[in-house]
Amino acid sequence: MLNDVSFTIHPGKAPLPGAGEADTSFAVLPWRAWDTPEARGAWDALAARAGTPNPFFEPWYLLPSLARFDPQQRIAIAALLRGAVPEALVPVQRARRYGRHRLPHLAVWLHANAFLGAPIVAAGAEEAFWEALLDWADRNAGASAFLHAAALPLETALAEALLAVGARQRRRVVLVHREERAMLASPLAPAAYLEHALPGKKRKELRRQQARLAEQGTLAVARRHDAEGIAAWIDHFLALELRGWKGEAGSALACAEATAGLFRESMTAAAGRGCLERLSLELDGAPIAMLATLIAPPGAFSYKTAFDERFARFSPGVLLQLENLALLERPGIRWADSCAAPDHPMIDSLWRERRAIGRVSVAIGGAARRALFGRIAAFELSRNPQGLT
Repeated sequence: MLNDVSFTIHPGKAPLPGAGEADTSFAVLPWRAWDTPEARGAWDALAARAGTPNPFFEPWYLLPSLARFDPQQRIAIAALLRGAVPEALVPVQRARRYGRHRLPHLAVWLHANAFLGAPIVAAGAEEAFWEALLDWADRNAGASAFLHAAALPLETALAEALLAVGARQRRRVVLVHREERAMLASPLAPAAYLEHALPGKKRKELRRQQARLAEQGTLAVARRHDAEGIAAWIDHFLALELRGWKGEAGSALACAEATAGLFRESMTAAAGRGCLERLSLELDGAPIAMLATLIAPPGAFSYKTAFDERFARFSPGVLLQLENLALLERPGIRWADSCAAPDHPMIDSLWRERRAIGRVSVAIGGAARRALFGRIAAFELSRNPQGLT
């Protein structure tokens, strides 16, 4: 919640120092300092070099998110700079609450529609980034008891670098929660993958449902990677999601101006950059199931999906996911993150691989603060030990 965060920061020099400077520096600036054409361009170039891709922290998604959820600029962007070139970038906040408890801490900032918390770090610069961030956190801890990173992909060079830095500095790095969500990663072609993933009886049932659905009208699949018709596609998606259970629960994107606006702006930008795959199952020209996938090579991220619940007996969402297995053959893509909750009843049965995601807390500051963190971590682990390694 925005009323639970604050950051005492003052604008310094621009995030892109003058060309020719070769020193490494670490800057923590108001996020709007990065909302310039020059800064965005450097940010884009960094994202292309990231060892762990994360479209939710790329400028076309993060800046619109911050504009809608943090207009007071309480959230900052921390960046490791090598001369004029950013080597790492992450949004940070001073959070006043930790879960249900009033417990000030530093944290990587996320919102409900950002499904990965991996900082954008150039491949090979992971340890340098964590060292710089933790050094800054030590010197600027304030009332914060620790540093927390949520939705961190665990089996990555980024996570391994954090553990290595913690071990070298004798700094506690604690995995306080671990979960696994569905992932698609296989050398198999789509048809072979489906045969491996689902039993013959289930595949036969899906073929029957597809045939019955085709009897209702002209059934077609539309797949686009460009920006043509993006405004109409967004309108259809928002309306389709709003008519379903998310609309009834008040959690559909269109239920709030901020989330609807974020979806419109970010999907338009993604389509214009060629990093959005739009997949639709259409009946008589009208979409009855839709999926937005964000492309961040070598990965892809299933961002949002919606389906027309009037056709639920035909499983249009599952039928659309069968078409989505074409990601296995997309050039430059080696894996896809479902961004789904663990044990998702639909995607877990179809996507057989798993991606480990964790919440990690890190000791900062001096001896007294680290001792306090040790007690906090011990208490949390004693209450929630399941799934931890």
